[in-house]
Amino acid sequence: MAIPVEAFFLAMGAAGTLQSRIRAMVTDGILSGRFRPGQKMPSSRGLAVHLGISRITVTLAYGDLVSSDYLTSRGRSGYYVSENAPRAPDFPSPARPAEEVDYRAFSGGRFTRAMQGVERPDDWERYPWPFIYGQSDATLFDHQNWRACALRALGRRDFSTLTSDFYERDDPALIEQVLRVILPRRGIAAGPDEVLLTMGAQNALWIATGILLGEPARGHRAVIENPCYQGIRRVLEVSGADVISLDVDEGGLPLSGFAPGGQVRRGDVVYVTPSHQAPTNATMALERRLKLLEAASREDFIIIEDDYEFEMSFLKPVSPALKSLDKAGRVIYAGSFSKSIFPGMRLGYLVAPPGFIAEARALRAMALKHPPGHIQRTVAYFLAEGHYDALINRMRNAFRRRRQGMEEAILAEGLTIAGQGGYGGSSFWMRAPLGVDTAQVARDLRKEGVLIEPGESFFDPARVARNYYRLAYSSIQPARIPEGIQKIARAMAAVG
Repeated sequence: MAIPVEAFFLAMGAAGTLQSRIRAMVTDGILSGRFRPGQKMPSSRGLAVHLGISRITVTLAYGDLVSSDYLTSRGRSGYYVSENAPRAPDFPSPARPAEEVDYRAFSGGRFTRAMQGVERPDDWERYPWPFIYGQSDATLFDHQNWRACALRALGRRDFSTLTSDFYERDDPALIEQVLRVILPRRGIAAGPDEVLLTMGAQNALWIATGILLGEPARGHRAVIENPCYQGIRRVLEVSGADVISLDVDEGGLPLSGFAPGGQVRRGDVVYVTPSHQAPTNATMALERRLKLLEAASREDFIIIEDDYEFEMSFLKPVSPALKSLDKAGRVIYAGSFSKSIFPGMRLGYLVAPPGFIAEARALRAMALKHPPGHIQRTVAYFLAEGHYDALINRMRNAFRRRRQGMEEAILAEGLTIAGQGGYGGSSFWMRAPLGVDTAQVARDLRKEGVLIEPGESFFDPARVARNYYRLAYSSIQPARIPEGIQKIARAMAAVG
């Protein structure tokens, strides 16, 4: 029995090329059992006419399905569903089971509770004015060379990198590029046994926290900035560690709590973002960095340096990393490619003494073994061929222009910048008048197509300031910035 041509249709708005969508329709029909082995497919001409597309597109899709053994070609007779086509298990559709177990009770709900208040629309790209942090602008990305590097990594020569289980190891080609290209520009000298690849900076911070604060019985505490990067606060919240928040100033983390007899004590773990303080964008001066390291040796504590946005210093020359000044092995350095290449890649790294990296490697192996080999090798090629540096240069130039345009619009509308970010970055830290709840303003603006990030989630829950917000310029088109800022100003004025 032939499969009727009416069994196929092209859904509006579906992703992928026409050829890939035809392949998906056929494979779905076969795997679901609707198309059975031996059934004749519609002719390429008939299906093309029915779908309103080119016959060659259908022919190419059929040929691809033959090579995958979903279809077979019988001379002049046409195409048929292959007798050897993959088949899904013939199980009846199960009913959804009743939830007899309260799984949140097992963890006390601490994970979902820690993530409350995180509101990030998946469809942010459809908003005309997306002043949101952490998303990229596709027009700035080097698609052609990234694709070339990815195809090279898929080649026969790199087949073992693509398919092998590295166990606890990392791709030596990417480790070499991190050691030769990335770390030297931060002043950091390291060996292969001092670097571990991670699934982004967030994963790096989770690993570091698990090692340094994973045994509550040892009585270690965490010291963090206030306001600070929400990701580390959430990790610490679920870890059960005691957390001390120190209010930042125009130079980042202050040293007042690090004096003898101060809030920071022996064995504590201090989290700091010295390059661009998250979220205020303050950059810690060299003198303060040196004094922080002196305090670490004197008071016997460990520092985790999250080198947030170090590549985006386009207003002034980049400062040396805290890790580069460390002579006692007290700094654990976390970096990431996810912001500088694209967020969805999720690739970062830890740099630390060999003893720490050995523990981190073992902990990573328990959770995910290693980041995907194909991604590692693609990034290695992207770095080795100079595409990474060209991309960073293009992003810096674009961000410099966007920042200037946004700053002019902000000043023209009378809004207040709370954190100047004298070195660059990709956002402004803003302050609304006292009494303004920026979470409510964000909800109102969203109805008008404007996305902003309320600041309350950055603060210590015991000392929340609701009149701060963050405006990013990494993903919004420059021509839209003035009108978007104007809408934000009107919304703030209406609430105020």
